[in-house]
Amino acid sequence: QVQPVESGGSSVQAGGSLRLSCVLSGSTRDRGAYAMGWFRQAPGKDREFVACVSWSSENSDYADSVKGRFTISRDRAKNTMDLQMSSMKPEDTAVYYCAAAATLSGSRVYSSPTSYNYWGQGTQVTVSS
Repeated sequence: QVQPVESGGSSVQAGGSLRLSCVLSGSTRDRGAYAMGWFRQAPGKDREFVACVSWSSENSDYADSVKGRFTISRDRAKNTMDLQMSSMKPEDTAVYYCAAAATLSGSRVYSSPTSYNYWGQGTQVTVSS
């Protein structure tokens, strides 16, 4: 069983920066090819796509609302994925979730939450104005 575990959530002022991390835990025999992504859910709203990266790290994609402000990266050797967030806004306030999608494609990215098999418990990010 593969389990994403997030960390790094905190409170930050508008305009500030924060870095979220996700570790993909599980036995080595379960560690096949996984594309990974970040999603977020604000109170009273649906879960929404933030960013995703392919297994090979060759490709990534971002929601329009975070393009130019957030950067996704991963380290396959360490089974980790990070989300560097800068120029943060109050509307970035949400619970952020890390997710992993089993894939046969090293270069494909997935922006739909239905593509993901495994989800973390979430980490709270609060941006104050």
